[in-house]
Amino acid sequence: MVRRLVGVIALAVLAGGCGSQPEWHSGHRHQEMFAPTAMRIHPVFTQVRDWTNDGRPDGIEVLVEFQDRFGDPVKASGQALFEVYAFRQGSPDPRGARLVEPFVANIDNVASQRDHWNRTSRCYSFQLAWPVVRQNEAYVLTASFQLEGGGRFTDQLVLKPMAKEIRSEHTEQFIPVPTTGPVESTPEP
Repeated sequence: MVRRLVGVIALAVLAGGCGSQPEWHSGHRHQEMFAPTAMRIHPVFTQVRDWTNDGRPDGIEVLVEFQDRFGDPVKASGQALFEVYAFRQGSPDPRGARLVEPFVANIDNVASQRDHWNRTSRCYSFQLAWPVVRQNEAYVLTASFQLEGGGRFTDQLVLKPMAKEIRSEHTEQFIPVPTTGPVESTPEP
């Protein structure tokens, strides 16, 4: 009787364990789970830049980030289209006249993925060469991305003027004074 009871329990455990095996999904469903669902122009790192270090801006460096359904950065494959417009202050649509022909970039093969992917920022980096860009003007940058296999993302960012550097005609030398103990401060009245 005990053997029979142990046998029934063992059979129930084995049968119950069979139903809890992980369900393997097709590769397509797995890819969908981690596919891009959103795109943004990175607002901090996208700026007018001087990438030749000659003291003059060369264009706009754009960092584009894609996110999956969990909000994590992911890679994407397709074609990006960037447009630059004059900025219209106080308008519901801040885009004024288009200032330059659209920039087109493909990231649809291994070489272009390597060229544009930035491992540190986990974004794609694009250098939009535009030698007449000015750091003291505001622009509206738009990005459209056509995913390979279907789907489209768009985003827009107002690029604000960079703060002007304050330069003096003379140079003052600052020599730090070493302290041996804590520095005390007195509150201002």
